[in-house]
Amino acid sequence: MQQKTTTLRTQFEQEVYDGLTTFPKYLSSKYFYDVIGDKLFQDIMAMPEYYLTDCEFDILQKHKQAIGNVFYADQKAFSMFELGAGDGKKTKILLQHFLDSKIEFDYRPIDISQNALDQLASAISKELPAVTINTLQGTYFDTLADIGSDTTRKKVILFLGSNIGNLLHLQAIDFLKQLRAVINSDDLIFMGFDQKKNPQTILDAYNDKTGITEAFNKNILTRINTELGGNFDLDKFLHWEVYDPETGTAKSYLVSKELQKVSIEALELQLEFRPWETIHTEISQKYNDEVVQWLANEAGLTVHAQFSDDEDYYKNYIFKKDIR
Repeated sequence: MQQKTTTLRTQFEQEVYDGLTTFPKYLSSKYFYDVIGDKLFQDIMAMPEYYLTDCEFDILQKHKQAIGNVFYADQKAFSMFELGAGDGKKTKILLQHFLDSKIEFDYRPIDISQNALDQLASAISKELPAVTINTLQGTYFDTLADIGSDTTRKKVILFLGSNIGNLLHLQAIDFLKQLRAVINSDDLIFMGFDQKKNPQTILDAYNDKTGITEAFNKNILTRINTELGGNFDLDKFLHWEVYDPETGTAKSYLVSKELQKVSIEALELQLEFRPWETIHTEISQKYNDEVVQWLANEAGLTVHAQFSDDEDYYKNYIFKKDIR
């Protein structure tokens, strides 16, 4: 492997360099997302195997009144921040209900993809013009300071899609602690957690036969090729998914099918991949009530309420700040 001599200019460059020059190699799943990745993820959410979207959609549809009652129990107007808002399809259920119920709120979606935010803002202005919307581009961690600095009204923080599952437990606890640090005693966190279930159901959700998930994972290589001058041959990498029912951890890999060399011009980097060498791209953690309760306790939060789909495949929990 040839070491770089150039200065790394962006976080993307730094993280790609760090991930591909360590062992075992890894890349962050947050870089799956661009215009192409956003569309691929929307296609994933529409797949019959990807139960998470339908389950959470059903929860929000069936329990929207109860959820609204919790959010607005004190009759205080609130700002609803949504981390990783995406296309907002599920959130629109709550937005419409809040409007119908004369609940006072404004909507502040956050996403790493400016493209996704632009599309969401356009859709909201057309479909729900009465909603006050202010978008914020950035990662979850980057935008927490902005959330914490807003002291004008009560805060409700949404984190849907079981995106918490992209973090290992200790990382999740740290993230929840950071959320706790930016909320007050009357603020709320509404978060989705995919539940443990038949392992085959989970594997099917992340390794569909049509290859959409494979294309989504490989989009990070496409981005490296396009944005950093890489020459990855996507056909020489296998998308592979594993799931450990004991720990509840699903992992995604890109596996080199043969001995090959890859160069990345912007990083002045030459890489060699051995046959069957891996690039770890994503984890998707699965939970049960005991694990969620443990995470909350470790982070100084309390479970205030929870909502489940009919099969108990998925749950949304509401957390409050533990002030004991």
